[in-house]
Amino acid sequence: MTSVPPVAQTATRSVAVAMFLAFAFAYFFSALLRAVTATLAPAFSAELGLSSADLGLLAGAYFLGFSAMQLPLGRWLDSFGPRRVLLAFLGVAVLACGAFALATTFAGLWVARSLIGVGVSACLMAPMTAYRRRLDPQAQLRANSWMLMTGSLGMLASTLPVQWLMPILGWRGLFWGVGAALLLAMALIAIQVPRDTAPTAPAPQERGGYAEIFRHPYFLRLTPMAFVVYGGLLAVQSLWAGPWLTVVVGQTSREAAQGLFLINLSMLCAFFAWGVVMPRLTQRGWKVDRLITLGVPVSLVVLAAAIALGPRAQAAHWAAWCVSCTFVSLSQPAVGQAFPPAQAGRALSAFNLVIFLGVFCTQWGIGLAIDALVATGLSRPDAMRASFGLFGLASVGAYLWFVMRRVDP
Repeated sequence: MTSVPPVAQTATRSVAVAMFLAFAFAYFFSALLRAVTATLAPAFSAELGLSSADLGLLAGAYFLGFSAMQLPLGRWLDSFGPRRVLLAFLGVAVLACGAFALATTFAGLWVARSLIGVGVSACLMAPMTAYRRRLDPQAQLRANSWMLMTGSLGMLASTLPVQWLMPILGWRGLFWGVGAALLLAMALIAIQVPRDTAPTAPAPQERGGYAEIFRHPYFLRLTPMAFVVYGGLLAVQSLWAGPWLTVVVGQTSREAAQGLFLINLSMLCAFFAWGVVMPRLTQRGWKVDRLITLGVPVSLVVLAAAIALGPRAQAAHWAAWCVSCTFVSLSQPAVGQAFPPAQAGRALSAFNLVIFLGVFCTQWGIGLAIDALVATGLSRPDAMRASFGLFGLASVGAYLWFVMRRVDP
């Protein structure tokens, strides 16, 4: 494979739409795979007798595999282009879905889910790199928000639709179906996404590794928020919202799936709205940092209220918390724009690594805290509330770091 240095090009409207739709189709299934453990948790627990820590570890395996690829992924995106890299990674995801469907032990499921995380790890970074090269800044903000909206649609599909399909396909048949859908996504990307071309090489200061990116003041300012708040949002949305509804609220699996459907529908609407309003807000001088500064405290208040309400904090409360956390999602395109196009793949992948390490640590950490607190004599519902309280304290700390380190992107 020959190296393809990055280049900024402006795509026509029709090319941009076709490119977005192809990328979004793949990202839909990536998000479904990320969140489906929240819906399938009762089936996995019943079949394999998993503890809370085991369940968190299985769900987090996706994010561990995903995170492990982010730094090499960034180099490959900058060197070979997003189209070719994404096609190669999706091939791994197809095989991993088959391995998950065939697994008969917890270890087999864990390894296969880790490989699924590896295979879909380029499904957002490759599109965002392509958008950074081919779209103007306002279009990038819109495309980013609507990609996240597509991800919310995938997470929405992981709730009630998965529940409806379970009696027909079973969870193994479901993963065979997702593998087939990812094959179709590969075909769409090969046909509709422009080939990676680069008539000009990157400047010498734009080559190299990640040291410059990790030292960048704006990257450092956003790191704790990405790890704790954004990572925690995805951890709760993709796993712990379901157990909260069944353990703390006392709902059935079907009722919890309906609650997750509401949460993900709310997220979908929020990201759609961001895609509509962000270009207008930027035209009027509203910067991403200002929006995050004003918006994140709302999420902290909603989280504290949900913990205090306990069994009265049902799906609507968690939907409100998830929506109020979406202010942090605006940081992703802001990080991409803080670096030149030749470094976009590495900058975005490094930032995504921070986010998904946060997801893995939060998913597993909440599970470990629940089991540890239950061992001290707390009831499982109270242990879950206390674990979410610890997460809330970490979120406050991350926000204070953000507001105290004022730098320009």
